Amino acid sequence: MATIAIVVFYVFSPLLILHLCHKYRFVNKIGAIVIAYAVGFVLGNIGILPRIEGIEGTQDLITTLTIPIAIPLLLFSTDLKKWFKIAGKTMLSMVFALIAAIVTVFTGYLIFRGHGVMELWDVSGMLIGLYTGGTPNLASIKLALGADETNYMIIATYDLVVGAFHLLFVMTIAQRLFLKFLPKYKYIDPATAHIGDFDGEDPYWGMLKKNVIVQLLKAFGVAVVIFGIGGAVSLIVPESSQMAVVILVITTLGIVSSLIPAINKLEKSFELGMYLILIFCMVIASMADLSKIDLASMIIGAYVFLVIFGSLLIQAILSKIFKVDTDTFIITSTAFICSPPFVPVVAGALKNREIIFSGLTVGIIGYAIGNYLGVLVSLILEKM
Repeated sequence: MATIAIVVFYVFSPLLILHLCHKYRFVNKIGAIVIAYAVGFVLGNIGILPRIEGIEGTQDLITTLTIPIAIPLLLFSTDLKKWFKIAGKTMLSMVFALIAAIVTVFTGYLIFRGHGVMELWDVSGMLIGLYTGGTPNLASIKLALGADETNYMIIATYDLVVGAFHLLFVMTIAQRLFLKFLPKYKYIDPATAHIGDFDGEDPYWGMLKKNVIVQLLKAFGVAVVIFGIGGAVSLIVPESSQMAVVILVITTLGIVSSLIPAINKLEKSFELGMYLILIFCMVIASMADLSKIDLASMIIGAYVFLVIFGSLLIQAILSKIFKVDTDTFIITSTAFICSPPFVPVVAGALKNREIIFSGLTVGIIGYAIGNYLGVLVSLILEKM
């Protein structure tokens, strides 16, 4: 019963958040995504969730379903021709993100070796895989290297906790901060690419109208079919590659579907995808449990912190030198540090829908190269 109640809370509380954003300007200024994330974080750290039997499995199920269905919905209204106008800048920013991750991992290894962490080179390899690809790469590299299970679990825990603060940073003050020295993003089509404010006639208003609901059901149905195809295709590849394959397939099919006028013009499909993102934000934030941190793991925690925020700083410096705009810098950094599922989350917080496909593309490339880089870095550092 408690599990059902928390699922209902996860699914329907974004309605209240959107209503408050629509009604109150100051709530709107904070942003629906940030509020959803904050509510989830508080919920996960007040002692309620750990007492609910089976809640972790339920949380995993919700996060597994929401993002793969949301991604096609967010892409249905994409104009692929417009994206090619910013593709070069995106790839340049991706190279900077890659350089930043490698530099910080090597720097961290030199700083923290000799401080009691066994097989620190394996920790470094897992970190480079995690912060160029994602959790699937972390698990794959652990298996490939035969890395210590305790170190693996510590990395996973700190990634969740430190990553929560990083995500909150990029969703709140990062854009305003980096705009002080990086160029502003130039929209290809400001009329359709900007995710507008929620006051007045906000984009979510009218989603429950009968004629709109019919279109949303069609869009949702197509997205579910795409998710099903992605899931089916992933079954023919090794388990370590399944997440990368799912993201690749659903992104590709989402873009192909956007070329079909009947799907491209479905009303409010993007907003429905963003609603699923709000659910995802609340769930993922509620999984960050601060009580799991202990002093014994602080060295690895410091290493995780250095890689996350150090790579962000290095990429920002490179972006300044080569005049990469703020939104492209943030979304490519997010694609590496947080992995593709978080790209729509951050794009929503930045109120820029043009960068979603760019971020997903970078994230998929990160998935592809993460395992190779992780194993290579570990082998190099072990010889140092």
